[in-house]
This record gives sequence, C-alpha cells and structure tokens, in this order.
Amino acid sequence: MDVRLINPFLTAAMHVLKTMAGMDVSPGKPFLKKDDRATGDVSAIIGITGVASGSMALVFTEKCILAIVSSLLGENITELNHEVRDAVGELTNMICGDGRRRLAEEGFSLQAGIPTIVSGKNHSIMHFADGPRLAVPFQTANGDFMIEVAFSNK
Repeated sequence: MDVRLINPFLTAAMHVLKTMAGMDVSPGKPFLKKDDRATGDVSAIIGITGVASGSMALVFTEKCILAIVSSLLGENITELNHEVRDAVGELTNMICGDGRRRLAEEGFSLQAGIPTIVSGKNHSIMHFADGPRLAVPFQTANGDFMIEVAFSNK
C-alpha cells in the first residue's frame, strides 16, 4: 500500500472539517482492517479510479456527525435523518475531492464516483478493491470518526 496515495485523503479530512465545521481533529494510529463491519453509525463510501483503483469510506459515530452537521448548518441537529445522511455524502465528496487535488499536484490522476450512504448499527462497508484496507481513526472534541482506504493490488 502506497502511503503517497493515502496521506492526502487524511490531510484533506483534517482540512475540510477545520474549514467547513470549525473542528480540530486528531488522527490516531492507522491499522489494517480485517472485516466489513463499520465502527460507527453512518458511513459513506466512494469509488476511486485512475492511476489506482479502490475506494475511500468515511465512518462517523452518531455523536460526531451530529456535532459536525450542527456546526455546518448553524442549528442543533439531534437525530440521524435524511439531512445528516446528505451531509455525510457531501463531506465525502469534499474530502475525496481535496485529496484527489493534492494527489494531482504530485502527478497522480484519480477520478471519483458518487458516494453511497449507509447507516444503522453494525452496518457493513464493502470496498471496491481487493487490496488491504487501511483504517485511520480520528478523534474530535465531539466524538470519533474513521477513514478507510483500500486500493486493488496491481
């Protein structure tokens, strides 16, 4: 797994959440994820193609995404509803787009699809790649989220 393809997405997540929601986020220790079970309550997965093929997933705990969406909308959001799921898709688009822009500056061209949103306790995340899944947990003052990135072995 080439960290040059992974790190821009992690940097993008920190940048997008700071600029859009005013949230400071701290990355935890990366690990290889062995199963499909989500560690949160709402997720988005987006396919990636180009110099590498795979996917990126954002997985939010309920507490974390409610705080993010409340900050984005300027009102207190208290439940995982359609508006929150839409926001997860938009955040995924922004983070993936920023990560791809950063990669383009390094000469790596990637395209992305449309995110798929999944919610509920113990839902599954099915990546579009046969390679290892790198998971990076992030902490905020309002809960946790995780980024998973997987690219096919070539």
